[in-house]
Parts: sequence; C-alpha cells; structure tokens
Amino acid sequence: MMNSSEPLEGAPLIAPSSTDHPLFDQVVEACRTVYDPEIPVNIYDLGLIYTIDISAENVVSITMTLTAPGCPVAGEMPGWVADAIEPLAGIKQVDVSLVWEPPWGMDMMSDEARLELGFM
Repeated sequence: MMNSSEPLEGAPLIAPSSTDHPLFDQVVEACRTVYDPEIPVNIYDLGLIYTIDISAENVVSITMTLTAPGCPVAGEMPGWVADAIEPLAGIKQVDVSLVWEPPWGMDMMSDEARLELGFM
C-alpha cells in the first residue's frame, strides 16, 4: 500500500470526536434529524459529519462535508446542522465548518444508509 497520499504532518485526516462527552449522543441524534434533500438518509449515517468536538464549556464544533462540492444546499446545510444542535439542553454554542478534505466517499456511509439506498 502506498502512503504517498497521506499528509506529511501525520495528523489524521478526520479528527476524533468527543465520544466520551455526556452530550455526544444527543448531538449525534440531533445530526440524524438533518437530511441531504437529494438522499433519503440523514447526514450522520451518510458519513457527512466528520468530527463532533464538544468542549468542557459545551461549545460544539462540527466538521462536516457534503456529498459533492456542487451540492445545491452547500450554503444552507451548516445552518441546518447548527439549528438542530443548538436547542439541546446544555449546549452553549455551535460552530459548523464545511471541509472538502478528505473528500466524501460511499465507504463513509453506515451500513443502515447503504441498506436504505440499496447498496447492500
């Protein structure tokens, strides 16, 4: 296997999420209420949410992508995600960053999403 495409810094392409934070599961469930209008699967199971980072002060930083840079809702999707998470009890602030690296691929979908879309 060639390693030439990996970043030289050695940092993971997708930063780890705050899975041990008490609000993590609620934030994931909130993300699951947001759908790509073109695909009948929520953005979390599609693999569009790369990182959910929750600080000790309950500031949520989301790093996400879209299925394609030309996605018609590219400008709106981060707001939808923030709107889904902000009402959760205890959340202080939500920042959503849209990234194109690494590019999204079908291998990032959950098994449920693949099944729903007929890929399994």
